[in-house]
Amino acid sequence: MVTRTYSLLGLAEYLGAELVGDPTHEISALATLQKAEANSLSFLANPAYKKYLGSTNAGAVILHPDLQHEFAGNKLVSVKPYVDYARVSALFSSVPTAEAGVHPSAVVGDGCSIANTASVGPNAVIGKGVVLADGVIIGSGSYIGDDSSIGPNTRVAANVSIYHGITIGGGCILHSGCVIGADGFGFAPQDDGWLKIHQLGGVVIGDNVEIGACTCIDRGALDDTWIADGVIIDNHVQIAHNVRIGKNTAIAGHSAIAGSTTIGANCTIAGAVAIVGHISLADKVHVTARSFVSASITEAGSYSSGTPLAPTKDWRKNAARFRQLDSLATRLIKLERE
Repeated sequence: MVTRTYSLLGLAEYLGAELVGDPTHEISALATLQKAEANSLSFLANPAYKKYLGSTNAGAVILHPDLQHEFAGNKLVSVKPYVDYARVSALFSSVPTAEAGVHPSAVVGDGCSIANTASVGPNAVIGKGVVLADGVIIGSGSYIGDDSSIGPNTRVAANVSIYHGITIGGGCILHSGCVIGADGFGFAPQDDGWLKIHQLGGVVIGDNVEIGACTCIDRGALDDTWIADGVIIDNHVQIAHNVRIGKNTAIAGHSAIAGSTTIGANCTIAGAVAIVGHISLADKVHVTARSFVSASITEAGSYSSGTPLAPTKDWRKNAARFRQLDSLATRLIKLERE
């Protein structure tokens, strides 16, 4: 593994941060405050970790101007320390580089357009009429279906399945095991069972979208499922057919969004949220973990549902009382009328 070393002066200039301390001090790693060593750069974004500033061995710390006097060592002072930590993490990324070209074991269909700077890994399968733009990386064992296109500098990890007729923009990251464009869950009931509704739409994914491992985004029934620019989706998320997700929305793991629902821009959907179909969420809606969204949300803000964790004995009592709410409300209304 290549070791990258940067002076604090160089890092300060890269971040546009104020340097307090030794400009020649060299940094070759990123680390938490608890595990940092003299060659490490750390950061403080959450005040809960301020207690470690006095004991950390970090060679330097990125922190907010309001906290710079809490640390006596080298520091990079920033009004957005977490953002600057994210920016500097790119300098130390350990993601292996991929060589341009098509691996001899890969299978490429007829009529494909693969840029000279694109990389197709071992045992990948590229269907007919596929377009891979400059800098695209297709990992080992991944499948790209017929007539799909992938924009510049998008990275598809190993063992990703992208069905036919899918459009993916530039600068995206698709992690292993995700499936893009499988059939939506569409069936018409009959007396003797279910009749499949063939899914005729596709999936359109914008630029700079990241899709987590084992996440599934279904193709549309008639129109396309649509994921806008800058959306980030965690692992094990289900996005059903004809869902539309607005720009820069974030969706955490194990959430599920039913068909034909529209989610606005700059929303956050926390872990294990369930959203029913055929509703819409306004821009800047924030849904907390394990909430159940059963109706449209028309105004920005934070929304929650569910019963908080409690000792089992107390929870059972509260659950019993919850079942009595209707009768209690009826009795209360009757008493008020009297």
